[in-house]
Amino acid sequence: MRVRTQLFGGFILLVLLISSATAMGEDLTSSTAAAQANTVASSDPLLQLLVSKGVLNADEARSLGGTPAEQRTKLLQLLRQKGILSASDYAALTTPSASAPSVQVASTPSRQVEPVAETTPSASAQVDRNLVASTTPILPASDSQKQPGPIIVPPPTKPPAIVPAVSPLRVLPVDPPKKDALNAAFKLGPIKMTPYGFIKATAVYDTSNPNGDDMPFPGLFLSTTSLVNTGPTADPNFHLKARSSRIGSNFEWPDISPKLTITGRIEADFEGNFSEVDNRDVSSIRSSMFSFRQAWGRLDYAASDKTDFYFEGGQDWTLFGSSALPNLLETTALGYWYGDIYERSPQFQVGWVQKLTNARSLKFAPTFAIMMPSTGEIEKLGSLGLQGQIAQAEREGADSGRPEVEGRIALQFQLDKAPGVAPAQIFWSGVQGRRESIVTDTSTGPAAFHNAFPNGFTVSSPIYGNQIGLQVPTRWFTLVASAYKGGDLRWFFGGQVNTYFTDTAGLSGVQGYTTLDGGPLAASGAAVLGCTGTLSPDGATCSGNVVIAPQRPIRAFGGFVNLGLPLSRWFNADPKGRNAGWQLYLHVGKDQVVHRDLLNPSGGINAANTLAPLPLRMGKLAAVTLYYKLNPFITFGLEQSIYATRLDPNYPVSGLGNYVVAGKLSNEWQDHRTEFGPIFTF
Repeated sequence: MRVRTQLFGGFILLVLLISSATAMGEDLTSSTAAAQANTVASSDPLLQLLVSKGVLNADEARSLGGTPAEQRTKLLQLLRQKGILSASDYAALTTPSASAPSVQVASTPSRQVEPVAETTPSASAQVDRNLVASTTPILPASDSQKQPGPIIVPPPTKPPAIVPAVSPLRVLPVDPPKKDALNAAFKLGPIKMTPYGFIKATAVYDTSNPNGDDMPFPGLFLSTTSLVNTGPTADPNFHLKARSSRIGSNFEWPDISPKLTITGRIEADFEGNFSEVDNRDVSSIRSSMFSFRQAWGRLDYAASDKTDFYFEGGQDWTLFGSSALPNLLETTALGYWYGDIYERSPQFQVGWVQKLTNARSLKFAPTFAIMMPSTGEIEKLGSLGLQGQIAQAEREGADSGRPEVEGRIALQFQLDKAPGVAPAQIFWSGVQGRRESIVTDTSTGPAAFHNAFPNGFTVSSPIYGNQIGLQVPTRWFTLVASAYKGGDLRWFFGGQVNTYFTDTAGLSGVQGYTTLDGGPLAASGAAVLGCTGTLSPDGATCSGNVVIAPQRPIRAFGGFVNLGLPLSRWFNADPKGRNAGWQLYLHVGKDQVVHRDLLNPSGGINAANTLAPLPLRMGKLAAVTLYYKLNPFITFGLEQSIYATRLDPNYPVSGLGNYVVAGKLSNEWQDHRTEFGPIFTF
């Protein structure tokens, strides 16, 4: 039997004491009861204790007048309004028992997944920022370092009366948290904690995977040009992996103000790199590292019952891209580079949630955040290893001297009022940032260039994007869709791993320079100087001006459509039976680079990125996923998918226009992928 929280344990004692007082009060005369009603609020030691602990304030305690029975009813109602009691707890404590007049307290049931949000004002569960619920199988989206997580919440005390509809994954829900709503598994002093997580094991067969990864990257991440050739076969792979498993915990901190709610989360998984030590080299495949995912705290101020303001600090999902995510069994690479954009990043976030109407629970939620300025580059010079990776992905953003700015505007409403259907959302999100490269030494180039920039120079390019999305749950289906367009979206897994190019149009004698972060010398992706006129043969003079070649982001667009079908609900399955957990998902996605940016004669592809030495033009994904939920804790999934990466057939460099797959030339690389396995949640 699971141990109840200290708060609920104290409430049981409260109920027993009040029940005893009720029994004794029945023997008193009406005049005595009336006198007691006038003094109970000020003299009852239990009420005084609740006031001293901050559960009630003095005015609330004084309002609990009346007979003991009336006092008990008012107290239960007040605790329900404050969120200390759930609807099911309240019903259990107010419903008379057939066998005895005393209140029967049910044992705590095992935790499972609740519906996403209230569908009527009397719904039992208030779902907050910390309790992202899902009636779908526990299959959160992710990539090797950045997957969303399943949030396990306490179940209702009674089984559902109907099979719930499909609920979308929501890592950034609109609904604010309710004070004291976290049903803590245990406490660290006054701080409530509720651990959650899952153990996931899947077997995977890829028809073509030359990099040997346990996630699909067909023709995408190719570290050398020799890997564009698979040899005599398409290089099929079989993997069985458990490193997608994850663990985390939700937190709630106490505060004396009834309007201030303080919550947080920390989360990690086992998708990190592998150990490089003598005693593990041979068996490193089973020793993936525990890696950090989320860590944030949030303060919510309830200005009224319809208005909430909040501040959040820490590492969480980005506003841009992450607001709409598909439900796929493959969570190490959740459709990234194939139409799904998302990230997690250190940030400061402020937001406002305003309830506009009660009819369909219409809510308006604008959000703004400043993020760690990051870019998607990966070091070209392999000798720098991790140092180069951090320098490129982080330093060029930090060197801009300004934060990345993101925003989101969301509208949430109850489209379908049927039981077990989550609210719908429509939203826009955007990002604006800048990367900057610094050159400290120009003495290695022509003398004219060094004379013009004796102390070095800086060059930069913008990062920007816009996304629109929707999540529309109904009793028959749930539609999640996203569409985006922007420039230099590699950090968000868009743009086919391209970032920027250097535009040398109209320049002569162009010279690339090594940047402070270890950037490459290649002219099409480096910090470059050039002459607008004619550079003398000895490089001493320029007939025009010596200028910095501009860097321009490579533009991209794409999106996905994910359709969830609640098969068990369609066929009126018994919600208590074994057939209540059948769901089917259909998914298509595409990520594409703007054609003229690839073929720009003065820049071409981003040669700074040797992980993509080919003109990557498009990534496409089609997937069918079937889930069967054995019980609230165990789900089985089967997914059949096709990942395809296409090259630009007009790329003007001889020998780089095609892949060689199983001895045949092709400008498209396909991986037909089959994945199956169980997920055990806790």
